[in-house]
Amino acid sequence: MSISRRSAGVLAAALIALAACSNPSTADSAAAGETFVVATSGEPDTLNPVLGYGSDGASLIFDGLVARDGRNALIPALAAELPTVDGTTVTAKLRSGVTFHDGTVLTAQDVVFTYRSVLDPKVDSTLRSDLDMLAKVEAPDPSTVVFTLKYAYAPFLQRLTLGIVPAKALSGQDINKAGFNQKPVGTGPYRVTSWTPGDRLVLAANDGYWGGKPANRGVVVAFVEDDNVRAQRTQAGEFDVVELAPKLAAAFPNAVKVPTADYRGVMLPLKNPVAGDLAIRAALNTAVDRQAMVTGVLAGTGEPAYGPIAPSSEFAVTTTPAAADLTGAGWTAGSDGILVKNGERATFTLMYPAADSLRKELALAVVADARKIGIEVEPEGLTWDAIYPRMKSDALIMGFGTPYDPDFVSYKLFGSAFAEQGYYNPGSYDSAVADRALEDGRKQIDLAKRQAAYATFQKQLAADVPWVFLTYLQHTYVVQDGVTGVTPRVEPHEHGVANSLWWNINTWTRT
Repeated sequence: MSISRRSAGVLAAALIALAACSNPSTADSAAAGETFVVATSGEPDTLNPVLGYGSDGASLIFDGLVARDGRNALIPALAAELPTVDGTTVTAKLRSGVTFHDGTVLTAQDVVFTYRSVLDPKVDSTLRSDLDMLAKVEAPDPSTVVFTLKYAYAPFLQRLTLGIVPAKALSGQDINKAGFNQKPVGTGPYRVTSWTPGDRLVLAANDGYWGGKPANRGVVVAFVEDDNVRAQRTQAGEFDVVELAPKLAAAFPNAVKVPTADYRGVMLPLKNPVAGDLAIRAALNTAVDRQAMVTGVLAGTGEPAYGPIAPSSEFAVTTTPAAADLTGAGWTAGSDGILVKNGERATFTLMYPAADSLRKELALAVVADARKIGIEVEPEGLTWDAIYPRMKSDALIMGFGTPYDPDFVSYKLFGSAFAEQGYYNPGSYDSAVADRALEDGRKQIDLAKRQAAYATFQKQLAADVPWVFLTYLQHTYVVQDGVTGVTPRVEPHEHGVANSLWWNINTWTRT
């Protein structure tokens, strides 16, 4: 039986009405036409691209100089054509006639302001290290932007998906605390009507969008962290499109499976007395039954993972797991079957976000597989706030991955310079070989040399086992009957408001 269209429409109307009541100035035509309601588990901390929102594009509110099409190929967006690259100089010509949601005309100075703000040490931008190859950005005239790089960086054009903010709205402000971060002004197909943290984001169509007037009147993004609650509300017919865990999505006839480069794995903190032992890590790496996880936990919607670069990537190589010699490393079976070394039991905690049913099941599968070889793993479901301060000492079911360039995630996730910097390298992995390979990978232009560098990186990672990679996922969504225009494309790990199945929702209609 299909999801109730009437229920979804009622919710959309109610949410738009609430937003209009709290913001009288925005009670416009968006309330009167077709509005799509989508639901996701992830909610952004900010809606400002400078602070990290929608950095890979498809953010609905902003545009970058370039965007990605349905095949993830780069296409011009705010740039009139793809920027040109001449060694360490990248030049972009802006599209004419583009305006921000407040009517301000887009100029090259807005682009300069955006990128300089990311690089400004006073701004708490998570993207600064992503642009450390950028020496300067200038605007020789109102329609031209010139980026000067410190070194030739092969995937730089892909960094130009970053949403552009209006300099007028943020100049002279403390960007870290600006009201813009909650109610921004962009050039995208939708403008923000209201954002109620923990509940919903309401977007209205930007009728003056340079890419053409949206085919619908608005979008409501519902934030529902708990997988089971989201499934229950889907059953009640509240959403047009909803992201669900594979097993939960299987209960609905309209499930859509989307290919990704999104992996899940066990991050093993090297400062932990047990998880920091290479023999333990290598033994766990060979003990986990990845195919059983794909079949059981993912309901077949994925594939085994052995490293951080997806098998579909031109940079992926097959690696050989490190040999596990527990006895040679001094581990012997205790009276209860759990390994012991110098009085230390082979036991450690494995954290996972309690609201994420998929990560919970993966954690429990790891627990069962580890027990078979004498390693006691204690699962613990927590909130992210509770997980965050413990990552340097306790293992964690983590997720990352990108279908774009391998430099985008792996450089910070496994580079020693980023050890214990938030969610990047929380386990303090430190390898001179891996560091050098990651540097070579980002500084080489020649494809063959880049492939060789990333091959070295992947082989070193397989030898050191700072993670036990488990599975690559397919993202699963439930789409209501009658929704047309849905175009799946290979997705990264980060998906929520941005880069989800609704990346092109401005073209969607309902039959």
